[in-house]
Amino acid sequence: MTTTPVGPPCSRGPLISAEGLNGVGKTYLTNRAVEVLAVKPLMLDEFSQRAGGRPGLGEALLTSLRQASAGDPFLRGGTPMAEALILMAIKRHDLDTVLSDLASGRTVVEGRCVDTTAVCQALLLHPGDMDAALKTAIDLLDLASSYRPLPDLTILVTDDASKALERAQRRDRCVFTGEQADFMRVAGELFEQLAATDPARYRVVDRRSVDEYEAAEQIRAWIQGAGGALSCLKEPWQVPDAACMCCGRLPAAAAA
Repeated sequence: MTTTPVGPPCSRGPLISAEGLNGVGKTYLTNRAVEVLAVKPLMLDEFSQRAGGRPGLGEALLTSLRQASAGDPFLRGGTPMAEALILMAIKRHDLDTVLSDLASGRTVVEGRCVDTTAVCQALLLHPGDMDAALKTAIDLLDLASSYRPLPDLTILVTDDASKALERAQRRDRCVFTGEQADFMRVAGELFEQLAATDPARYRVVDRRSVDEYEAAEQIRAWIQGAGGALSCLKEPWQVPDAACMCCGRLPAAAAA
């Protein structure tokens, strides 16, 4: 997948995110996919894999969320919008840390981006109302895009929620409550509905219909094909006349 630029293509690398439920296998499959690539992308760990101890503002914010959520696997502390804004700030911080890599032409793969925030916080804001949750998830993505550009490509890994739950419990050596399991199920449904609203950005690999070898190969092909004619990345709050965050080029009208 490539983003068609308005002017000449940017020399930057593509920004890709891998999304899906806890235990769906997105990290495992993505790692398998990049193993065979001659040029390895920069991999950014998702929230649940950051064990702490790394310096930086992003980790400090994430630690605060973990403490406020008292161990909840979905970082729910009871204030969905405040949590959404903090999570968006973490993802902006993540982007800041990889801009030099993108500018050099390197591919960057984020283990979850703002899509997970949009899905989970929308469900918390509208429990039991999937139509309202979908609308709010779209609105939250629009809000997130005012913090930072959205990924060029988002790879969504899906599977039966029960299988994802089994993997997550085995991996984390824990037992989810019934409420947590139900939250995972509806989050999986909302992820798929959200992906259907933006087929240009999303690619979906469904583990219910392909095995892990086919899934990894699909992901590899999408990552490998994500470069090429990419448009410049602009600061959302500076558009339309902002210089590219990677190549520094001004829009033709502003440069004239």
